[in-house]
Amino acid sequence: MIEKLKRDGDLSDDELKILLASGERDAPLFAAADEVRRAVYGTDVYIRGLIEFTNHCKNDCLYCGIRRGNGLAERYRLTPDEILECAGQGYELGFRTFVLQGGEDQHYTDEMICEIISRIKKRHGDCAVTLSIGEKPKESYRAYWRAGADRYLLRHETADGAHYSKLHPASMSLDVRKRCLWDLKEIGFQVGSGFMVGSPHQTTENIVSDLRFLQELEPAMIGIGPFISHKDTPFRNFASGTAELTLRLVAILRLMFPYALIPATTALGTIAPDGRERGLAAGANVVMPNLSPVGVRKHYLLYDNKICTGDEAAECRKCLEAKVALAGYEIVVHRGDAKTHFSGGVAV
Repeated sequence: MIEKLKRDGDLSDDELKILLASGERDAPLFAAADEVRRAVYGTDVYIRGLIEFTNHCKNDCLYCGIRRGNGLAERYRLTPDEILECAGQGYELGFRTFVLQGGEDQHYTDEMICEIISRIKKRHGDCAVTLSIGEKPKESYRAYWRAGADRYLLRHETADGAHYSKLHPASMSLDVRKRCLWDLKEIGFQVGSGFMVGSPHQTTENIVSDLRFLQELEPAMIGIGPFISHKDTPFRNFASGTAELTLRLVAILRLMFPYALIPATTALGTIAPDGRERGLAAGANVVMPNLSPVGVRKHYLLYDNKICTGDEAAECRKCLEAKVALAGYEIVVHRGDAKTHFSGGVAV
């Protein structure tokens, strides 16, 4: 089954369910995924400098610690100058991609976002700018693209409409989320999507649906991480997802999407002390250290017990570099684009 997945990049729904259900095949699965990852990317690990610039959000997603309805969250916003300062510090540390991530905060107009993108690109012309700021009208995405943004991360979270409605308020729609992803692709962004592993009410069938949607979308980047509960959300009493299933899915994704950029996420490192290193060994090739000011990191908590909230950017970079080296890989200093899109051989 693993050899078939490695050869064909696909399995039947029933075969995928078997592979997801048990850890008995994990060792050969991880080995196959690592072999494919090394064939495409060698031992290179790409770093993205994460700048979490606002924890205000107009949405009320049931799983999220910065949801609008969480009155206990301490809110903050970074100014454009503060964001530029974070990027400047990151550049000195070797980062060549900056990820601007925040809640869907209407304080930041399209004009402001475009100005921030333009200033970063003007100051750091050899860098990529990735946005992760949620659902926007197509014309907004076009403006960001014209301003110089290169990539956009928008996890679909679940590709099943009924499951989506159990995780989000009635004001949100899976159809809208998918439309945004297709809009971004049409404009020309390197698009990233993904989903939570072990989210409340998730079934194996839901996960297979997620994989099928990703096959349809063909994103350049795929980010998955375990659901981790937050004490101030309606899902506070739900069990978190597991590192084991998350790692299994990282490996399956690598075999299904050989050229995708797949991060070993902070959530994976939160749920298991060696989670990010294990993620790299299972096929991941991206890590995203935090460049946000230390003073605000503890306030950008989508889930409880998030790691690295007290580390300075330089400390975080150095620590992660050592861990990556111990795992047998190497952090490299460049933009880290996907080498070749897995559909039609089109460079991205």
